[in-house]
Amino acid sequence: MIQYDVVKTFKFKKTYQDTKIAARTGVIHTPHGDIETPAFVPVGTQAGGLHRFMGWDGPIITDSGGFQVFSLGREKYSSVIPAPHQSAGSTPAGILKMPDQVRHDNQYDRNDSKGDVSPTLVKITDDGVTFRSHWDGSEHIFTPEKSMQYQWTLGSDIHIAFDDCTPYGVTRKQAEKSLERTHQWAERSIIEHRRQKTESRGQKKLYQALYGSIQGSIFKDLREKSAKFITSLPFDGYAVGGVAVGESKEEMRNVLKWVSPLLPACKPHHLLGVGEIDDIFTLVEHGIDTFDCVQPTRLARMGRVYCHRDPERSRGRSDLYNRDCFVLPQSGTPRNDKQYEIDILKSEFASDMKPIEKRCGCYTCKHFTRAYLHHLFKVRELLGYRLATIHNIAFINRLMSEIRLAIGEGSLVALKEKWGISEDRGRKTDSG
Repeated sequence: MIQYDVVKTFKFKKTYQDTKIAARTGVIHTPHGDIETPAFVPVGTQAGGLHRFMGWDGPIITDSGGFQVFSLGREKYSSVIPAPHQSAGSTPAGILKMPDQVRHDNQYDRNDSKGDVSPTLVKITDDGVTFRSHWDGSEHIFTPEKSMQYQWTLGSDIHIAFDDCTPYGVTRKQAEKSLERTHQWAERSIIEHRRQKTESRGQKKLYQALYGSIQGSIFKDLREKSAKFITSLPFDGYAVGGVAVGESKEEMRNVLKWVSPLLPACKPHHLLGVGEIDDIFTLVEHGIDTFDCVQPTRLARMGRVYCHRDPERSRGRSDLYNRDCFVLPQSGTPRNDKQYEIDILKSEFASDMKPIEKRCGCYTCKHFTRAYLHHLFKVRELLGYRLATIHNIAFINRLMSEIRLAIGEGSLVALKEKWGISEDRGRKTDSG
C-alpha cells in the first residue's frame, strides 16, 4: 500500500447519537481545522489556491462542477409538459420535461424561432461534459479527471467526486442512464484522486479528502442502488446530490429516508444544495452532518434578512410573530411576509432604528439599524449586500449551534417546535 507524505489527516468522530432518530453530533478533523457537526457550509465561487487567495485558514469544501453543469443546462429543461387531461398517461402537470434534443448524447442542438440550428451551452457524454462559456461562447471540456485536478489545485480540504445531476421530472430511463454515468465518473474520480496524491508525495501537501456523490432522482430503488455502490468505494465521506432541483419537500424527505440508513456511520454525510430553515431540521433528523446552500447569501443580496419569531412573546396569538420580525400596520393586523425573513427594502423600515434582530450578536446587528440597511439597498450600495450576508450567515450558524446543543440534550423535537417548523408537503425545493 502506498503511503502518502501528507502533513495532516482527515478524520470524522461521532460525539453523540440520538437514540430515537438519526440525528447526531460530531467533529470533522481537517488540516485547516475542525468542523463541529451538524454544520452549515456557506457557498462562494472563487478560483486559485483558495486558502491563500481568500485569506481564510479554515476548512474549505469544493464541489465537483456537476451541479454547475446542470445549472448551465437549465435552458434545456424549461419546457412544461401538458396537463394530464391533454394526453392519457402523461406526467403530472407542472413537472419539467426534458425535450427531445437532450435525450440523446449526440443531440444537443436546438431550433431557434427561425428554424435554424443553434448550439446549447452543455453537451453531456459518458466521457465528460462539453460546455460553452455564457460569457464569450468559447468551448471547454470537463471530465472527472479534470475536476479532481482542479480541486487539488484549489487546495480545498474536501472535494466532491464529479457527478451527473439530473433535473426533476426526468424519466426512469433517463435517471438510470445518469446513474450509470455518475457511478463511472465516481470510479474515475477516485483513480485520478489517488494519482494526485501520488504526485504530491514528498511535497508536504496537506491531506485533501474526497466524497462520493449519490444520485438517482426520486426513484427509491435507484437511490438505494446508488447509495450501496458509492459507499462500497473508498471515499472519505458521502454526499447526497440531485435534490433541491424542483421536487416537493416530501420527495426530498423520501430521498433522505431511503439513503440515510445506507450510509456508513463512521464517515461524514453531506447534503448538496439544501438549506432552507425547515429543511435544516429535516436533514439533521436524517443524520446529515454538513450541508451547503446559496439561500442565505442569495436572500441577503435580495434584501431579505433572517429574523426568528419568538413563540413566548406571541403565546395565545397564533397569528402574531415576534415584533422584531413583522410590521404592525395602522390597521393593527399583523403581517409577516415569510416566517423567517423580512424584506429590508419595504418602506416600513425606512425609519426603523432597531437592529435586524435584537438578540443577534453579529457585526451587522451590533452596529447598524434596519433604516440604514434599507437606505443602503435603496441606493444600491454594495455595503448593504455585505452586511445582510454577514447577518444571514450568523443567523444560520446560531441555529446550528442551538441544534447541536439540542441533540446532545435530547431536545431536538422541542427545539423544532420552538421554531414553529411544520411538515409542508406541497412546496417545491429549488435552493441550490
